[in-house]
Amino acid sequence: MKKVFTLLILSAFFLSSCSQSNRLELHKERTASAVVYEEIPDDFVPKEIKIISAGDSLTEGVGDSTNTGGYLPYLRTLLEEEKGIKEVDFYNFGVKGNRTPQLLNRLQTEDMKESLSTADLVILTIGGNDIMKVVKDNITNLELSIFEKEREVYIKNLIEIMNSIIRVNPEAYIVLVGVYNPFSQWFSDVKELDKIVSDWNAASQSVVSNYSNAYFVGIEDLFINPSESLLHTDNFHPNDKGYELIAERLNETLEERTLPDLVKKAYMVSKEEN
Repeated sequence: MKKVFTLLILSAFFLSSCSQSNRLELHKERTASAVVYEEIPDDFVPKEIKIISAGDSLTEGVGDSTNTGGYLPYLRTLLEEEKGIKEVDFYNFGVKGNRTPQLLNRLQTEDMKESLSTADLVILTIGGNDIMKVVKDNITNLELSIFEKEREVYIKNLIEIMNSIIRVNPEAYIVLVGVYNPFSQWFSDVKELDKIVSDWNAASQSVVSNYSNAYFVGIEDLFINPSESLLHTDNFHPNDKGYELIAERLNETLEERTLPDLVKKAYMVSKEEN
């Protein structure tokens, strides 16, 4: 099984081209006093909502046949159909191959800080390439224990990413998209891959749960035994349908947890300005 696992991971690397005893202390959950909003009139049209999308190839949109940003155009359409939203402006900072260290460094640039400072929402796709780096660095000796050790490094980096965003814009909502196993439909018997992905997602969710304005959106299940192909011809990145389903999953979470507050805040700001 180990040989099969090693060969499979090696294939994944070329296709993509892209411990409890030392538990890290997570950022304590922020608390805020309840804000009472008055009822919003039906004819209210808020200002544009600004969304920063940052991370890896899923944000850049690799595999999107239209080259318009993967899940972004689908999500824009869904959001602009919501009551009270006039227009959504996306700023795409996705870079193919980025891991958490690269994203953390880019968050320190003046360009990203300036954009983040006025963002209503930040959507992150990150983590898949962190897993792939473990594969590259340990290709001749892949063990689950290695992934577990590197997952702790990933957790530390993710905490820094979250804190960096909050330092620039404490009011922004943050949504972290989980990772998925692109080979589950072809190699369903290799359970190590599923465990690695599940453990990585669990770690991400654990970090995000410590921030009051942040949410984790899992997409792992979308790519398990789908009724139609959701992968690009590289068998790694999503195709158009895959990105559309990711956008729908994101919209479900935003509808429930984020959009109501964004619209209410926009309404209160407009009243103050008038």
